Amino acid sequence: MPFSAAPPASGERYALSASLDNARHLSSLLRAVHFQDHATCFATASGLRVTVEDAKCIQANAFIQAEIFQEFSVQEESVMFRINLSVLLDCLTIFGTSSVPGTSTALRMCYRGYGHPLMLFLEEGGVVTVCKISTQEPEELLDFDFCSTKVVNKIILQSEGLREAFAELDMTSEVLQITMSPDKPYLRLSTFGNAGSAHLDYPRDSDLMEAFHCNQTQTNRYKISLLKPSTKALALSCKVSIRTDAQGFLSLQYMIRNEDGQICFVEYYCCPDENITEAEL
Repeated sequence: MPFSAAPPASGERYALSASLDNARHLSSLLRAVHFQDHATCFATASGLRVTVEDAKCIQANAFIQAEIFQEFSVQEESVMFRINLSVLLDCLTIFGTSSVPGTSTALRMCYRGYGHPLMLFLEEGGVVTVCKISTQEPEELLDFDFCSTKVVNKIILQSEGLREAFAELDMTSEVLQITMSPDKPYLRLSTFGNAGSAHLDYPRDSDLMEAFHCNQTQTNRYKISLLKPSTKALALSCKVSIRTDAQGFLSLQYMIRNEDGQICFVEYYCCPDENITEAEL
């Protein structure tokens, strides 16, 4: 890396330091969860998690494993801070977003700890830019408690199947209704828009279906306005895991493969629409 000339000050260690040969690997993942200005960053030895929330109804997490970085060091058990995600993305793409063949922006990211700014050293074509972004006290995050033991139904689809659904269904509908069942229709996505009701079914033996684990029939509705931000991650992904728990909370986990073939994950949690009564379902 070209940043060896910027070591920590005498004897001072960074709480978090990381290097990437291609900053686009990080910026594309962060853009997938960028539906609010601020995000909470949580770093441990296993990697970096960036969390964005809105209205205590939806939460998005971008997971960047330590192996993705050329260097990744956390000096404490965990490091946590809040940051302006819009500013961070502007800095990461300071040399532009177009990918010119053979060129990439190298990144070194350093954080000294509580109260200090996040420092970015970005280098492209021999030009180095240094950015300092103020950090804030992290806010308490929602805990959706989505452990595997509480998952009632889980389906893994090739992402093109869900992209097709968002293209075909009537997005003038306020809600997307998801039915998951051990029996027909197995997986059904429904909307109720200006043109009437529309349904899209996925048979259990569909070529798009990678895994099917349904224990009981569940029908829940989710506000499309809450789900729309997740289409950014959907566009980048190759597979999506759709999970629900007994209360109807929804988890959409997107598997994203970067330009180097490395795997990262973006996960969205969404509350069911509580305005819908049993009779309407």
